[in-house]
Amino acid sequence: MTTGVREQPRDAGRPRPAVRLGPAGWLTAAAVLAGVGHRLWLLAHATPPTNSDEATMGLAALHIARGEGFPVWFYGQQYMGTLEAYLAAPVFAVAGGPSLFGLRLPTLLLYAVFLLLAWRLTLRLTGDRWFGLLVVALLALGSDRIVKNQLIAGGGYPEMNAAGVALAVLAVDLATGRPGRRPARWAAWGFLAGLMLWVDPLVLPYVVATGAVLVGFRRRELRGAAGTLLGAAALLGAAPLLLHSLLNGRNPLHAVLAASGANTTAGWADRLHGGLLLGPPLGMGFCDPGRCATWQIWWAFALPLLLAVGGVTAWRALRRPPTAPAATMVLPHRVAAATSLALVLAAVATLGAYTVSSSAGLTPVESSRYLSCLLISVPALLWPVWTVARHRPPAASGPRGVGRTLARPVAVALLAATLGTAAHATWRAAQTASATRAAEARHAELVSTLRELGVRQVRADYWTCNRLTFASAEQVVCAVVDDALRPGFDRYPAYRREVDAAVAPAWVAPTGSPLAAALDVRQRAGSLDLVTIDGWRIYLPR
Repeated sequence: MTTGVREQPRDAGRPRPAVRLGPAGWLTAAAVLAGVGHRLWLLAHATPPTNSDEATMGLAALHIARGEGFPVWFYGQQYMGTLEAYLAAPVFAVAGGPSLFGLRLPTLLLYAVFLLLAWRLTLRLTGDRWFGLLVVALLALGSDRIVKNQLIAGGGYPEMNAAGVALAVLAVDLATGRPGRRPARWAAWGFLAGLMLWVDPLVLPYVVATGAVLVGFRRRELRGAAGTLLGAAALLGAAPLLLHSLLNGRNPLHAVLAASGANTTAGWADRLHGGLLLGPPLGMGFCDPGRCATWQIWWAFALPLLLAVGGVTAWRALRRPPTAPAATMVLPHRVAAATSLALVLAAVATLGAYTVSSSAGLTPVESSRYLSCLLISVPALLWPVWTVARHRPPAASGPRGVGRTLARPVAVALLAATLGTAAHATWRAAQTASATRAAEARHAELVSTLRELGVRQVRADYWTCNRLTFASAEQVVCAVVDDALRPGFDRYPAYRREVDAAVAPAWVAPTGSPLAAALDVRQRAGSLDLVTIDGWRIYLPR
């Protein structure tokens, strides 16, 4: 089965006439606008819900915008680069202050880049504009887990997919010898590869896989100036990681392994259940918010088959002997086949690494975000199915003829089920927008009430603290306590120092929480006054 990519025309260097979009092009543009517009609507409804981890990135962006600090790592840890904070800092500076919308505006733009590059990669690999429309339509949909990965500025996930697809597009262009701006392309590939090592190593399988394509087709060019340029750009991209590690004598790999669950244990039955059964449908956008219904788990059985078929199809196309006089040329179809195979292998490595981690067994629903990069491989996974669905097999008799006859309806059903399940998950996620917007309004009332009461220092639980501090632009500073009122984990220690130095800091707790129950005991004992608003309880020292 061929990949469908046409060879470079002989007049590739001459000016080309304007390209007409055609029906597939216009529909693809509409799908891109629909995907971006849907997420813009979600942002207007403060959806998906924010949390203190995202607020921590927002606080880092606020400090950068003010020139008060330039953090290399997510506050409170020695891994996960703060690229999102640096992207949001100019937005805060222009807007005159922080906001959740301003924090997420760069992640929305990163999603738009991912969608456009995914379309471009699909055309590079297949040359089929209608298949490009299918890929874009699927990626324009967004389940609860998908939009969280794409929009929440919690570190790493919004930029990984855009960078991974960009690496693949650059690899195809460089490997095929595409003329024009080659030094810039080599530098861009190296810089993105190094940058992602700093931001989040989850995308490393795609860095290695696309890098292997470059080595396989352009090893001679890499031995010269191109390799030097790529290496220098990679060092520049990874400079924050390298400089911090050298200056502080720390190995960020140790912290990454600890965060992945390497210091905890989970049974293999739980790992396999979370990694292979729940992980694929959750992580790739086929499940309802926070859960996966039984009928939605079908993708867990389809994915291994798609990986196998996609890998075999790409391998056969790669191994097909070229015809003379093209035997000594770098043929676009071989590059496309190698890149498709690389994307399949990167997906297998990503899925395998997640499955063997303890996170898959301990927190499978939330940890399914580690499979976010699998979306990069969608063109390589669905292309064999698309080719079967588009081409009617010739009439034949016997068992093989029956098999070929059934292949097309099965392929069509698989594509329809993929789009339908993702659309249902998108609809279910959109239904949460009104409740999320109402919760955000209650939190805004909490911030306003604290300001009216003149409260500037508070103690609260982890998931309240930094969110409150960010929402108030540090006008209210919070220190973390646990449910027993003991000091908790403060990602930014300066806040605790300020609260501990205060004469009479207040307490804040969500209504009905264990922390509220513990503080109610003190309130009934007469040491605290209580102010209640919808969803929150504020305790003021007497």
